[in-house]
Amino acid sequence: MIDEYKTISENKISEGYYTEKRSKFLAFAHHVETVDEAMEIVKNYRKKYYDARHCCYAYVIGAEGETFRANDDGEPSSTAGKPILGQINSHDLTNILIVVIRYFGGVKLGTSGLIVAYRTAAADAIEKCEIETRQVEEIIRYQFTYPMMNDVMRIVKEMNPKIIEQNFDNTCEIVLSIRKSEAENLSNRLKKLSFE
Repeated sequence: MIDEYKTISENKISEGYYTEKRSKFLAFAHHVETVDEAMEIVKNYRKKYYDARHCCYAYVIGAEGETFRANDDGEPSSTAGKPILGQINSHDLTNILIVVIRYFGGVKLGTSGLIVAYRTAAADAIEKCEIETRQVEEIIRYQFTYPMMNDVMRIVKEMNPKIIEQNFDNTCEIVLSIRKSEAENLSNRLKKLSFE
């Protein structure tokens, strides 16, 4: 079971650059959590660089990289989006969007030249990223009676999940977040308390 993944820091937009035969390729790497968020960022780059010839991009989203897309934005098929996506995959990253803006320099680069340009610009942006390893977490919600409090808190102390929410009233409830590979164990230990 995969319960960790690599992504880039949310605090910083990394920039890459490549130039070939007067064409300029500006690359930007963003941390993203959703497709909507990625598309909003692409839309903003299209506005900001309205005078650029192409705004190509690729993104991968989800702990297992299950959602991805590559877009050539008018460049010959598979010469822009695919090489950008290839860089994301070769660095084993997810929850990342890379946008590459191209200013045409007047000289055609040919398909192999374009592939190298987009790949290199994307690689340059990734190189400047802070890469983080994160854990896939699962949420566990547990209800119990007040007299069980000490037993519940002992398990929480031993297994050390994050406490997201807690409500101690007539009926108590605790909401915990724990690494996916340990979730079943935590859940079973809590369930066992109900039958003791």
